[in-house]
Amino acid sequence: MSVQDDPRVRRVEGRALPLAGGDIDTDRIMPARFLKAVSFDGLEVHLFEDDRRAAASASLVHPFDDPRFAGAGVLVVGRNFGCGSSREHAPQGLARWGIRAIVGASFAEIFFSNATALGVPCVTLTGDDAAVLTELIERDPSIAVVVDVAAQMVTAAGRAWTGAIAASAREALLTGTWEATVLLTADFDQVRATAARLPYVGGF
Repeated sequence: MSVQDDPRVRRVEGRALPLAGGDIDTDRIMPARFLKAVSFDGLEVHLFEDDRRAAASASLVHPFDDPRFAGAGVLVVGRNFGCGSSREHAPQGLARWGIRAIVGASFAEIFFSNATALGVPCVTLTGDDAAVLTELIERDPSIAVVVDVAAQMVTAAGRAWTGAIAASAREALLTGTWEATVLLTADFDQVRATAARLPYVGGF
């Protein structure tokens, strides 16, 4: 079912992409020179562009270029992911690449909010648990990772970890109110009634 049919996000399941390291900031996720776009269309091709080029120059393969993780829907990260500037282009690029949930040791507050506003849950595990999950994925990229927003649990390869997600974000995801249009249209009769009373809305 698509987001348009049902915006509620209760459970995300898919293969995962592990991204090692802490304090990965938004300028690394989406370099500033790509913020000039009029829309977010096509941003996903520039994800980690500088990091990916640096890795290729060193004859290494960045996780976002690694064919083992192609099509992954869950991103596994370290601590303080998404720190730095507040650019919403970073989670926009990730979502457009196909990331539907992010699991990590911790998240920068504004990145967390911007991701939630796109319907992408950010679930926190302890640093040790995130490291174990990363190791499992690197050992076998074919395993499915399940992010259960309702239960605040992450499971993979027969293992289960208790996660955490801010209560307000969890409620918005579970009810579908993370999407602004849902809130806008929920009481549209009241919107029309209010607009009818405002002299500067009609009569043109």
